[in-house]
Amino acid sequence: MLIDAHLHCTGEETTDDVLRTLDDAGVDVGVLLAPFLSHGYSLDDADSLRRANAHLSRLVRGHEDRLIGLCVIDPRDPQAPGDLRHAIETLGLHGAKMVPTGWYPHDDAVQPVFEVANELKLPVLFHSGIFIDGKSGRFCRPTFFEALRAYPDMRMTLAHLSWPWTDEAIAVGLIDLIHGVAPDDVAFRFDLSFGAPPAYRLDVLRKALSVLGSGLLQFGSDCFLPCPGEMLRERRGWLTALLDELEVDVPARERIWHGTARAWLRDAPNLPRQDDERPLLASHHGWLLRADHQPGLPSVPRHRMRWRPVCC
Repeated sequence: MLIDAHLHCTGEETTDDVLRTLDDAGVDVGVLLAPFLSHGYSLDDADSLRRANAHLSRLVRGHEDRLIGLCVIDPRDPQAPGDLRHAIETLGLHGAKMVPTGWYPHDDAVQPVFEVANELKLPVLFHSGIFIDGKSGRFCRPTFFEALRAYPDMRMTLAHLSWPWTDEAIAVGLIDLIHGVAPDDVAFRFDLSFGAPPAYRLDVLRKALSVLGSGLLQFGSDCFLPCPGEMLRERRGWLTALLDELEVDVPARERIWHGTARAWLRDAPNLPRQDDERPLLASHHGWLLRADHQPGLPSVPRHRMRWRPVCC
């Protein structure tokens, strides 16, 4: 099974577009974020985020076995706690995405949103690390999220392994493991939608695997929809090439491709059952094959691992 745990909507995609992209890329489940970086949507415009969440609700409805929707919330907005509850209880979305731009996770003003997320036991994806506006990265350092340990029923993923603060992110993730918490139950895990340029990636992944193990790492492409499946395959190939170079074994890869995300999503009720999954087999030319693999799935050589600026 393959879960892409970080896919951006733009408001321009249709459900058919998304399913076609997932099929072309060999992705079983996509975790979709409501639009907030495309034309007509903004983190500074709460009304636009409400429209974005309604769009995502329509997009995933009836396809919850393959499409998991995360609403986008700006916790600075006084109506945000109610918007979050509405997105989950009425719109049928499954969790939330938040980006600290102009607020810190420990600010008193934003705690009401986290109280709702904790009450509803939501998976929450946070942008962590440098931010594309060149101004907001100062709000997104990994240690700032430690205050959210006060909400034990909220499960958090920090995106991009928090680059350039990856050592700090690994330290934050290690704390639960030191105290004997099982990987499925930790407060923080990290997605491997690369924030780091290629020159850093092998070292970053080696350190994360050595200290945290695969149990806290999950795949995310960070692609913007609508897009061809080839783009998701390419980004999957970036990670596969690194796993090959580090000689990561099949069980650890399976954890990265789907196990960590399943635990973070709390095995969302419509996800395919574990015993229905198509088993992952050995690596072949830089790609991890499935039992129903069709010949011709391309590898992505390391020289093609081009860096694109991190999104969120």
